[in-house]
Amino acid sequence: MEPDRDRPKPPDEGAELAALRARVAELEARAPARRPRARSFLAVLLVLVAAVLTPLSIVSTWAKNQIGDTDNYVAMMAPLASDPDVRAAVTDRVTGAVMRHLDVKTLLSDVSPADRPVLDKALSKLNGPLTTGVSDFVHGTVERFVAGDAFARIWTDLNRAAQSATVKALSGSGGGAVKLTGDTVTIDLAPVVDRVKERLVDRGLGIAAKLPEIHTDFTVLTSDSVGNAKKWFRALQLLGFWLPLVTLVLAAGGVLLAVRRRRALVTAALAVAAGAAVLGLAVWLGRAFYLDSLPSEVSQPAAGSVFDALVGRMRALVRLVVTLGVVVALAAWLTGEGRAATRVKAMWSGGIGAVRDAAGFTGGPVGRWVHRARRPLNWTVVVVAAVVLVVWDRPTDLVTVWIALCALFVLAVVEFLDDDSSPRLAAPG
Repeated sequence: MEPDRDRPKPPDEGAELAALRARVAELEARAPARRPRARSFLAVLLVLVAAVLTPLSIVSTWAKNQIGDTDNYVAMMAPLASDPDVRAAVTDRVTGAVMRHLDVKTLLSDVSPADRPVLDKALSKLNGPLTTGVSDFVHGTVERFVAGDAFARIWTDLNRAAQSATVKALSGSGGGAVKLTGDTVTIDLAPVVDRVKERLVDRGLGIAAKLPEIHTDFTVLTSDSVGNAKKWFRALQLLGFWLPLVTLVLAAGGVLLAVRRRRALVTAALAVAAGAAVLGLAVWLGRAFYLDSLPSEVSQPAAGSVFDALVGRMRALVRLVVTLGVVVALAAWLTGEGRAATRVKAMWSGGIGAVRDAAGFTGGPVGRWVHRARRPLNWTVVVVAAVVLVVWDRPTDLVTVWIALCALFVLAVVEFLDDDSSPRLAAPG
């Protein structure tokens, strides 16, 4: 029996098998590690590219649908006819043009004796030197005309006939009422001058009928970058439809490639919103730099009003994209299992559940169906709200708020109807 003690013990097959399995599991865990890492890198890259393309997508959409479309452009520029700063600038411009061609002494010498009493009566109320008095008289006439409906119609006709001041500037084509001289886009106010001459004659200044045809320009846009923008504007117009679609596809691809898709969706939505916000900041800073660089003869208040009208739709698109990005990120975050998201959902469900219990509501078959379809219903509400916001023509901040409030109300209704009608044990007495 003693020799048996010296024999080596057989190896523990169970332990060896467990060790082998652990080793295989370790190797398998190492082998595909590169694959998720590559997927994550590619997902991040696609999301970053989508964020970078977001500002260009907004600008291309604006260039194609707002600036390049005649009806949209006219609708955008029409309100400027009632803008006080634009009216003041046009009044000063037309008055100066008329007075440069109005040689008072020469023209007065040609007035017939029959027209002299009417002219004297018209000028009798004027104070100061004759030239100053005539200038004030012309200025007042122009000011009254510009404040009327006739000027609004002429302003609309000018913009419609010209198709688009900015398109003319950036394409370098066309002519007529809108032209590009160097880096300045101007509108010829000759039709306004003609109507003002008629008003001056009607008010007793018959010598205005002797004035020649007067062309004077109202500056719509002036910048050293207009010439450079001509190189890119046509490309942006062509990309107006495809670039936003490519941006959306890249963002969606980044989310689908990610290992943690919900987190990637939150990141992608916030990245796109940040890209749009950067464009909004650039427009805000660009306005200040643009106004500071204007020549002294250009009215800064009027130029600011024109700038705001031109980029108004772009700003609306920026707000739309930022709002959608934040809403999608919030929805994706709330559907997650994080501690904060779970707490928020518990507060939401608990508050609405308390109202339902206080009202004694039992959902019955409807409640059970809503309980089963709750997640698709909630996502449907979010998607429908987003689609309504996208297709809404020129959504304002108030429209965005109302759409969000309506979506929250419908989500609250879904939560209220969510009742599986499961039996509740009575509390022990």
